[in-house]
Order: sequence, then C-alpha cells, then structure tokens
Amino acid sequence: MKAVDKVDGERLLVEAAKKDPRLFAELYERHFALVYAYAARRLGNRTEAQDVTSEVFHQALANIGNFEWRGVPFGAWLIRIAANTLSDHWRHAAREQGNPAPDNPGHGDVSPEEIEQRAQLFRMVDRLPAVQRRVIQMRFAEEKSIRVIAQALRKTEGAIKQLQFRALDNLRALTGQKQKPGKNTGEAHG
Repeated sequence: MKAVDKVDGERLLVEAAKKDPRLFAELYERHFALVYAYAARRLGNRTEAQDVTSEVFHQALANIGNFEWRGVPFGAWLIRIAANTLSDHWRHAAREQGNPAPDNPGHGDVSPEEIEQRAQLFRMVDRLPAVQRRVIQMRFAEEKSIRVIAQALRKTEGAIKQLQFRALDNLRALTGQKQKPGKNTGEAHG
C-alpha cells in the first residue's frame, strides 16, 4: 500500500471511530505494537508496559473525539498519550516510595523510526513458536540469565541457548538479514 493511501485510510478510520467507538478496535490492532514497544523500552518491565499500554488505549478511546487530524500520524498522538501516562506512572511510583519524581526516568529520547522498528520487532517475535518467543522475552525483555530461564522452563542451559539461537535465526530470516560470518548468537553469556 502506498504511503498516501495508508495515511488516507488511517484518517478515514479515525473519523469513523469518532462516530462509532466500536471501530476503534481496528486502530488498536494497528497501533498496539507501537505503543507497547514505546512503553516497554522505557519501563523494562513487561507487566508495567502492558498496564501502561492498556491505559493509553483507554485514554485514546475516551478522547478520540478530541483528536484533530493535522497531518501527523495517529500513532504520534498515541505516543504523546503514552509519554504523559508514563510520566504519571513514574510520579505515582515515586510518591509511593517517598521519593521525588524523576525528571526523565526513561531511556532517553527515541525517534519515531526507532519506535516503529521496535514495534515491527515485537510483531516478529510474536510470530515465533511459543517456546522460542518465551525464551526471547525472558532473555531480552526481562533480562534473565540463561540459567534462570533454564530453571523456569525446566530445560538444560544448552537447550535454552539452542532455542535462543533458533529464535534469533528465525528473526533474522523474517527481517531478511543474513548472519554475519563468525558470529554465534547462541553463545550469549548468561
């Protein structure tokens, strides 16, 4: 689909969702990975990222009537809501711990292109076989060691390394990248 057609299609979908909130589900499907990737990158915690993502879409649905098309993608509006939701999240967490709220506890500014790349990666990981997907999530999103993953999944460390290698190989295939000679990603340190 051409970029212009995609933008026009999204604009029409937003206008339709303003009139019939049931149509918001299509916007949710199109933009879930983008918002989740944004939240997960800043939080580093899958459960909190899911909660923030849920809150973003709840707010977006409640305020869809206020959205004005100004040539900026709908996803950018959702990211702005996500940034505000994350700020509220951090302030609330800091208050609960009796600390002043951090100014910018995220991992720095991330470009819209990087957010989109992360969203695409999230979608590709979602296409992996279940056990490979779980290993990738635990290893890279939850930052668990090979040993901890092996214990949790009741497999040997060698089996986890092999699952990680196969998952990364599958992701490379999905992106059209070839493995560089001499690189063995299955030998990640754990």
